[in-house]
This record gives sequence, structure tokens and C-alpha cells, in this order.
Amino acid sequence: MDSQLPIEARLWEYIDGHSAATERAAIEQLLATNSSWQQKYQELLDLHQLMQEHIELEQPGLRFSKSVMESIAFNQITPAARTYINKRVIWGVATFFLLSILGFLVYGLAQLQWSSGNASDPSKLTHVIDKLESTDLALPSSYLYALMLVIVVMGLMLLDMVLRNKKKEKTV
Repeated sequence: MDSQLPIEARLWEYIDGHSAATERAAIEQLLATNSSWQQKYQELLDLHQLMQEHIELEQPGLRFSKSVMESIAFNQITPAARTYINKRVIWGVATFFLLSILGFLVYGLAQLQWSSGNASDPSKLTHVIDKLESTDLALPSSYLYALMLVIVVMGLMLLDMVLRNKKKEKTV
């Protein structure tokens, strides 16, 4: 420990048993040779024993406990997550994504050419694979615009719901 620390701080650490072994040896040597250190050590040791014998921690009064409980009850306790998350929003988002996936599947299946052929002929199989690779699965612009319109409307509805909830919280 730094020898520049005040005598009291070093002695308190010695009394409490928090000083290192080398520091403890140095303090013991100072206590054996220096009278001011001995006098200060005796004062601090008496104070330490007095604190251990006579000072007991007091229990807080009943009024204090009651006021703490009242202040806790006065503040609004945060509800569990499932009570403040609107289930309709979650169901709406899930429905939108499921309908989008279903729409893409229906569109993709409608674009396929369903014709029966001889599966044993490898040339026809490569012809079918080539046809699948050349199939254009891009959405026509009218479908794309309709999809974007639905997304924007749902986003505006979500924004409206969030703003209404914030307004309700401010008034309550």
C-alpha cells in the first residue's frame, strides 16, 4: 500500500484486516517504534471496539415501511409483456405475410405449364428444365403496385394504432 496515505487510513485497514502482508509488517514495525502511531492506533482500536459492542443497526419504523409501500403502490407497475402488446397487430402482420406467401405460391403455380409427357425420355426432361429456367416469374407492374399499396395502408394503420396508444397513455 502507498506509504503516503494518512496514518488513520492505514491503521483502519490494518485493524479491519484489509492490508497486504508487507503493509501489515510495516505498520507493526511503526507501532513498535513510533509513539504517535501507537497513540493513534490505541484511539482507533478503542473506537472500533466501541462500535462493535454498542452500535446496533436500528430497524426502520413502521411508518417508514408503510410510506415506502404506499409510494410503490402509487407508481404504476410495468405490466407483463403480453398485456401491453396488442394481439390484433401481431395477428394482422402474420395474416399479411401468410397471404403474401400464399399469393406468390398461387401466382408461381399459375405460371407453370401443366402438360403430361413421357418421363422416360431424357430429352423431354431437359426440355422441361429449360422451360422452367426460362420462365419469367417477375410480377407485372400492376400486381407490384397493388402489393405496395396494401403494404403502405397496413403501415399507416399500424402507425395510427401506435399514435393512439401513446395518446391514451398521456391522458391516463
